[in-house]
Amino acid sequence: MAAWIWEASTRGGEHRSGTMEANDEGMVRDRLSAQGLIVNSVKKKGIEIKLPTIGSGVSLKDLVVFTRTFSTMVDAGLPLVQCLDMLASQAENPHFGGILAKVKADVESGKSLSESMAKHPKVFDQLFCNLVAAGEAGGILDLIFRRMATYLEKSAKLARQVRGALVYPTAIVVVGVGVMIIMMTFVLPTFETMFKDLGAGSLPAPTRVVLAISHFITGNALILIPLVVAAGFGISAFKKTEKGRFMWDSMMLKLPVFGNVVRKGAVARFTRTLGTLLASGVPILDAMDIVARTAGNAVIQKGILYAREKVSEGKDIASPLLETAIFPPMVVQMIGVGEQTGAMDDMLQKIADFYEEEVDAAVAAMSAMLEPLILVFLGVGVGGMLIAMYLPIFDVAGGIK
Repeated sequence: MAAWIWEASTRGGEHRSGTMEANDEGMVRDRLSAQGLIVNSVKKKGIEIKLPTIGSGVSLKDLVVFTRTFSTMVDAGLPLVQCLDMLASQAENPHFGGILAKVKADVESGKSLSESMAKHPKVFDQLFCNLVAAGEAGGILDLIFRRMATYLEKSAKLARQVRGALVYPTAIVVVGVGVMIIMMTFVLPTFETMFKDLGAGSLPAPTRVVLAISHFITGNALILIPLVVAAGFGISAFKKTEKGRFMWDSMMLKLPVFGNVVRKGAVARFTRTLGTLLASGVPILDAMDIVARTAGNAVIQKGILYAREKVSEGKDIASPLLETAIFPPMVVQMIGVGEQTGAMDDMLQKIADFYEEEVDAAVAAMSAMLEPLILVFLGVGVGGMLIAMYLPIFDVAGGIK
């Protein structure tokens, strides 16, 4: 079979496009027509060089589009196999289309949708598969997929906010440090040669300090570069160990300013995920186990697992969460109220909405505070070096007068 790129329109005029594997162009046109589409063009896909993909090769956008569209199709009464076949053929990401085709084949062979998806854990994680299983058991797959799409969209927004909190400051620092290293390595030696040519005598103290740092960097570059690279690999390897990950995540929560953003983001993620699972009918112990696995922070994960253990012993969920000292008292109290009133899933969603807004506000406040400080720091660093280099020139000029 060959791969074909097609473009078509719905009866309502909506544009659609995708790729499909078929023996010939006629087969592609027949399949699209059977789906009620008006075919505009079909052409054979050329040979493409594929670079290795990192992770699953499926983006969050692919998943969101899939869940939204799948929900609409199921709600319209289309059979699962037909839904999967249409989505596989219309997927913009060929890799994702191939995975959906495999899921469709497994469903056709008699497996449940959740079992078929569980065979692709890099794309459909435990949270996704458990929600689908709950939807299958309750006959509410369309509702489950709508909830999942909303959850994925809000989770992606939250992750962007937390990551974006440090993107601009980090970029400024990296560029600034890079400029200073270039000046130390290439510019300052030129100034030193010029000072000798001008016959400058004893150099001012700031100039001597800057030149000493420059000599150290240029004289030990062959040692410093491997050391920095080795340190980077060492820290990365240590973070992958259980102890290292816990220490790193603990440090992230305790960082001034940024730690507050991380903690609020973790609370929003925990409450959003747990609320989505409970609303979908997943048992509390299973839900807490899944939430712990998807917490994204080892310290938060440990606290959730501790609370889960206490719940399994018959305790309520609020008390052990308070004992962990990880979650704010207000959050725990609201969870306790939700537990007592039997509306914990709704309460968790409200907490998540509140803390997502808090993350947004905290990121804005942090950026407003950090940006001036970083600019002042870099200005003092770069400006200080320039002044130190020009001091001998001023002395020489003064001597000539």
